[in-house]
Formats: sequence, C-alpha cells, structure tokens
Amino acid sequence: MSNLPGLVPGIVASLLVALGFGRRVARALGSSAPHAGALVFSLGVVASWTLTPFTGADTQTTAIGACDLHRMTLAPWAQYLSFSDPAGNVLLFVPLGLCLGWLRPSRQRAVMIASAAGLPVVIEATQLLVPVLNRSCESGDVVDNLTGLAIGLVCGEITRRIGSSLRHLLARPVA
Repeated sequence: MSNLPGLVPGIVASLLVALGFGRRVARALGSSAPHAGALVFSLGVVASWTLTPFTGADTQTTAIGACDLHRMTLAPWAQYLSFSDPAGNVLLFVPLGLCLGWLRPSRQRAVMIASAAGLPVVIEATQLLVPVLNRSCESGDVVDNLTGLAIGLVCGEITRRIGSSLRHLLARPVA
C-alpha cells in the first residue's frame, strides 16, 4: 500500500462522502441509508484502489498506449486462492456486487448493474490513457473485476431473498 499514497486518503474521503450523502442516495434508490452508504463507499474504494497514482517501480508491462490482452479468461485457481493480483481484483468488486444485489429489483437497479459491469472497462481505459497514474492496462483485470461483481451480485441476491422470506415469516400471525 505504500506504493499507493492516495489509497488511504481516498478511502477516508469515500467514507466521508458515504456518510454525507447516504441518506440522499437512499431516497433516490428507495433503500436504507446504511445500504446506500455502503454502496457509495464500495464505489469509492474501487476508485481509490484503481485510479490513484502508483509510485513504485513502473508497472507498465506493455508499451505506453497499449493494453496487455494476453488473458481473456479466468486466471488459474491457485491465483485466486492466494494473495495475488487476480484475487485482489475479484475481492475489490465483491462488495459493490453485494450492495447492488441487495437492491430491490427495478429498472434503476438494472441500470446500476449494467453501469457496474462497464466500470472495469472504464477503469482499464483510464489506466491506459492517463500515463501519470503509472498503471498498466490488463484485460485479465476486467475478467477478475467482473467475476467479483458477479459473485457479489449472486450473494447479495441470495441474502436479499432470504431476508425478505424471513421478514414475511416473522410478520405472519402465529395460529
């Protein structure tokens, strides 16, 4: 993390924005303030982790203005089960997917999920086109981010449905 000096300030700023705008976002989404705050915070963490300048050794594995397209599929499972770049890229997007999965089905939710699915491409394009970030563009990162988003969405949908079922069961009068 010492190679990402903007990470901690970005996370702190994300938390403050989530706390400050959670209620407004909740009203817009028809959700609770903590849920909306978690959604805003998870987006802020993604931005802080992926779009702050890297100050370590140059990570460019390809020429400036080029993107490493060697991996368009899942990485080997061993990389996901260790503390590696693919595992981190998956874990980074799980909270965002979880928060989106908790939203009630609606057109707005569908638009937000579609936007979240486009986010990894936007991130990699930004890393490609903004050399001052000293980041490398990699297709494998998109695959991993989308995998994390999908895992979070499935877990969020399952837990939302379980919670909804439990609320209905508890609300029924006992005979």
